[in-house]
Amino acid sequence: MKIALVQLNFVVGDVRGNSEKILAGLGRAASAGASLAIFSELAVVGYPPRDLLLKPEFVRANVKAVQQIAESCRGIACLVGFVEENKESLGRSLRNAVAYCAEGRVQQVCHKSLLPTYDVFDEERYFEPGPPVSLINHEGVSLGVSICEDLWNDEQLIGRRLYHEDPVGRLATAGADLIINVSASPFGHEKHDFRIRLFGSQARRHRRPIIFVNQVGGNDELVFDGASAVFNERGQVVAQGGAFQEDMLLVDLAAPDSWRLDPYPVDIAHIHDALVLGTRDYVHKCGFRKVVLGLSGGVDSAVTAAIATEALGPEAVTGVAMPSRYSSTHSLTDAEDLARNLGIDYKVIPISPIHDTFEEYLKPNFADCPPDITEENIQARIRGVLLMALSNKFGWLLLTTGNKSELAVGYCTLYGDMCGGLAVIGDVPKTMVYRLARHINERAGREMVPESTITKPPSAELRPDQTDQDSLPPYEVLDRILEQYITEEKSAGEIIAAGFEAETVHKVIRLVDLSEYKRKQAALCLKVTSRAFGVGRRMPIAARFRYE
Repeated sequence: MKIALVQLNFVVGDVRGNSEKILAGLGRAASAGASLAIFSELAVVGYPPRDLLLKPEFVRANVKAVQQIAESCRGIACLVGFVEENKESLGRSLRNAVAYCAEGRVQQVCHKSLLPTYDVFDEERYFEPGPPVSLINHEGVSLGVSICEDLWNDEQLIGRRLYHEDPVGRLATAGADLIINVSASPFGHEKHDFRIRLFGSQARRHRRPIIFVNQVGGNDELVFDGASAVFNERGQVVAQGGAFQEDMLLVDLAAPDSWRLDPYPVDIAHIHDALVLGTRDYVHKCGFRKVVLGLSGGVDSAVTAAIATEALGPEAVTGVAMPSRYSSTHSLTDAEDLARNLGIDYKVIPISPIHDTFEEYLKPNFADCPPDITEENIQARIRGVLLMALSNKFGWLLLTTGNKSELAVGYCTLYGDMCGGLAVIGDVPKTMVYRLARHINERAGREMVPESTITKPPSAELRPDQTDQDSLPPYEVLDRILEQYITEEKSAGEIIAAGFEAETVHKVIRLVDLSEYKRKQAALCLKVTSRAFGVGRRMPIAARFRYE
């Protein structure tokens, strides 16, 4: 029996377009001789559909689409994720479901049992957990179908059982010959390695092979990495599709030696690939063709520009340098060298005359007040206005260039450098930005990000001789404190006990807590770490809890 793992990039809400993709994938699988094609979780509607699920017409359209897909299943069967209405009178009105389509109709429907509510997930808002397990008989093979989170319940590996139910265990006990898991599993730094260990552990425990089919592509802040795979009953990965790209992995159960095993990008490479895919899909799925961003000569804007260029092509990227009276000569030359290396359009708009005018008009109102952060922020906001003007005039999406470290401590200006629709590196700590810059150059085999951009001290250049470390601890220290406070939820005392200077720890924590209002107004950040700012970290603004 040949099975096709069809890994596709869906657009959330585009029922018609997604259905056409599924039908095209079904055709390719049939031409390749597959008897079963497997698509990802909620393939018909795209994942995550969020509050689109509250629209009855949307749900009805997706049900109709599944029926049309089923009509095309002649000579080949498929498993396809969709939203089913809960036909029972009790519970929420929808179920996260998979339809088994064969011989021109929907033969059977399986439901998701475990509904995640942590991090970016909120499935209990919409779905009712599935009823008892049912098996699918396909050509004499008993298939046990699970959906994404149903497989994430291994207390031996995770440290504790996350749920009272064990859907995969029940499928194995019921007599499933093969476990199939259709997923929309978002990318996260080092998550793939954990996923391999977790699924391998489940395969060994239940002594059943597991087929994992994952969605690929970017949907809003989430990036899905694909890498659909097959695990044998010993927990070994014996076949794996491409990462960060659409793919069809064909596995012949009678000829495992012929299976394809694509490598997964390692270390900083998978962060880079996730950002490129996330940027490309956000821009294109939102209907934009070109982007614009400010080029300061610093590493953050350089990495953002390089990622955008790879994602969209140099013809779709415009970089704008906006020097002030405090800008160094190397800022302009580095920005110009970067634009030349990338082959992107480059503009220079000096802001000194505008800045002078602002100060002249504000002078009577500021009386004898000495210059402070107010004057610094004015410069950032002038730049924001200029970039937004270009965005409005030409229909370009403005990319913000701030990193996660700056966003964490509020080292950014509302309505200034925070202007824009997408924060490409908003979930990338500063120390990782430098690693990305090196990787971009190594990947290209030449200097894309100028070496001087990487090696010079970081500076916002909003006052004479300014550097970031005038206001912040060194980024190597800051990022380690932020990781413990934000990701690991450690207290000040625990972080200090780990060897960090007490005054620095308290200062960083205070800055993080005070800056929550800025993050609520920030552009959407592509999620690449385990704890990103956005829907997965829901902190109150008007709050008064303080770590002692």
